Amino acid sequence: MTDLQKQVQEAADRLVESGEERGLQVAVYRDGEQIVDVVAGVADPETGRPVTSDTPFYNFSIGKGATATVAHVLVERGMFGYDTPVAELWPEFARHGKQGVTVRHVLSHTAGVPGVPLDTTPEDVCDWDTMVAALEDAELWWEPGTKVGYHAYTFGFLVGEIVRRATGKPISQVLLEDVTTPLGVADELYFGMPEKEHARLARLEDAPMDMSAFADMPADLPMFKAGPMTLMPTAALGNRPDYLSADIPAGGKTSARAIARMYAALLGEVDGTRLISAERLREVTSMVSSGVDEVFGMPSTWGLGYSIGGHATAEENPARFGMAGAGGSTAWADTATGVVFALTKNRLTNDFAAAELIGGIVTSG
Repeated sequence: MTDLQKQVQEAADRLVESGEERGLQVAVYRDGEQIVDVVAGVADPETGRPVTSDTPFYNFSIGKGATATVAHVLVERGMFGYDTPVAELWPEFARHGKQGVTVRHVLSHTAGVPGVPLDTTPEDVCDWDTMVAALEDAELWWEPGTKVGYHAYTFGFLVGEIVRRATGKPISQVLLEDVTTPLGVADELYFGMPEKEHARLARLEDAPMDMSAFADMPADLPMFKAGPMTLMPTAALGNRPDYLSADIPAGGKTSARAIARMYAALLGEVDGTRLISAERLREVTSMVSSGVDEVFGMPSTWGLGYSIGGHATAEENPARFGMAGAGGSTAWADTATGVVFALTKNRLTNDFAAAELIGGIVTSG
């Protein structure tokens, strides 16, 4: 056992023993080699089933990193370009003045279609055709490319339909064929997960939260116009069998080591597999959009499909790219150091305390 492995294991065990976390995984790669593989706690409190390295967790938004990666693999193959108008692949999307939206706008969260109808139900989100029709009928919140705002649900369906139109295949199939199978993690990283595999998943639970802050927020905040409260990330939503089975590429079901391995294969070669060229890596991890988020009101900086800075800020970590998820999980890679870090957990918190604690151990080790 390396010293870093031991330090991370001890920190993970303390988080579980204190009750701050229920179950978690940590994976770290450096220069294409896995150097940390840590698990702690239980995947299912009812049965006591322990977390193992191959336990998939439903992770809100972390899956967007895999969604973007699928798009880059296809751009690398010439299936479409970043400046390809979405309507060139998907003509129906051009309705209501959206003909100027490009793939680049979609990946950088500047497309101007961040919201889903306020009557959208969880069942609707599980139906691909319903969500595609909603995007075709959507009206622009801003002129594409002029503002940035997090496309929480729509990002996944926009990229997913672009992929489907370009390849004739669902994005889950492209992920399987072109990303997870070559990397040997086909049974650990999914968008839609077959129901027969659900028993392997960690069960999510909500950490106690003070909801009074929501009561004090103005009802006309943009975030409340981007989707109904029934679609807010909760354990009940993330444990739904239909949500787990459906192709919803705004999130994903993954182990820490699977998503970390994917990022490692973006940085360089992993056991003979590299997903994109070094030139494309520089392009997709460069800042494309930044500013105050039009939906959530916080500063944001985006590359092509990845947040610059990870769950921290671009100023703090300009070489870091990845995706964090509601509930406190995160996955990122650092182009300067060659380090990849992923932490997945099943207790949904409103902060990134666990990721900051353990990520700090990794980056200082």
